[in-house]
Amino acid sequence: MKRITITILIVSLLMLVSMISSCSKQDTSANETKVEIPVEVEQVKLGSVTREFNYTGNIVAEQEVKIFSKVQDRILKFEKDEGDYVRKGEVLVRIEGTQLEQTVIQAKAALVSANAQLANLEAEFERAKRLFDEEAMSQQQFDAIKTQYEATQALAKQAESSLKQATTRLADASIESPIAGIVGIRNYDQGDMATGPLPLLTIVQMEQVKVEVNVPEQDLGQLKPGLCADLKVLSYPDNEFKGVIDKIRPVLDPISRMGKVEILVDNRDYRLKPGMFAAVSICINTIENVLIIPKYAIIEKTELQRVDGIEETVVNSQVFVEENGLARLKDIKVGYKNGVVAVVDSGLNVGENLVVVGQQSLKDSTAVKVLNNTL
Repeated sequence: MKRITITILIVSLLMLVSMISSCSKQDTSANETKVEIPVEVEQVKLGSVTREFNYTGNIVAEQEVKIFSKVQDRILKFEKDEGDYVRKGEVLVRIEGTQLEQTVIQAKAALVSANAQLANLEAEFERAKRLFDEEAMSQQQFDAIKTQYEATQALAKQAESSLKQATTRLADASIESPIAGIVGIRNYDQGDMATGPLPLLTIVQMEQVKVEVNVPEQDLGQLKPGLCADLKVLSYPDNEFKGVIDKIRPVLDPISRMGKVEILVDNRDYRLKPGMFAAVSICINTIENVLIIPKYAIIEKTELQRVDGIEETVVNSQVFVEENGLARLKDIKVGYKNGVVAVVDSGLNVGENLVVVGQQSLKDSTAVKVLNNTL
């Protein structure tokens, strides 16, 4: 009886252990099948994309004129200040011209005196000419009067020229604007001496502004005047400004191998200021009927490969697609990409469910659960 009892106990224990082990395996298997990575997918479609080059540039005035004083004297008054609009010919600055005024007065007096002497000698010359024609005056006497008359004529012309020069110098004391525009910078104050290397004022035209960008040599062949450009500046982050390529400089910088491109932008509201920093996108062309995916869906893998004995860095592009609840890893070839989308030349087909969220947590053949199951 003891042996039978012991045998029954052993068999019972073995059966119990077997049942526990079986339940544990079933639970583990059930848990494994239930692990699904949540993802979001987007159906691959054909579309169009605009090819663009992105640069940074500086905004400058379309035209900028530096105003210097020809008169080295004290500044009496600034008629216009920074930010003021001025018309062509309008007075900007008045320079002290007391000495110039005295010079004009002296030049006028000298001209009056010279003209009076000339009038007297002109009458004497006419009388001498009649006497010489009547042979009542010798050649020597006539030549002496003629020489004196011509010398006085020259003195009168010289006095007239001196007056014009003095008047011009006096006019230079009132500095006028050579163009219509806005006063950009004022470098002096009232009472300062109008001397030195700095201009008194800077006049800028801002109805249009230029954006100057440096373009790599390899891009220049695809750019030409007339292409459209979009601009953004930090002061107006929600606004986009439109411009057009106006000029491509014919000479490259020999050190950087960059070429300068000028873009004209309408600025009648004066929001764009010279000196601002601009992000520029130049539209090259539009690619139609191509397979487009979001750029952020791509996983890039960098590898070192040996080609002809030389190690080169190769960037491989991969994506995940969802097929029957599983994630499938695919190698793709990207033909073009910008900051938002990428054009896929090969590796994907229209209609596939591209994983766009959660792809960084996936491996090939991982079970997935599509959260946006409206596709």
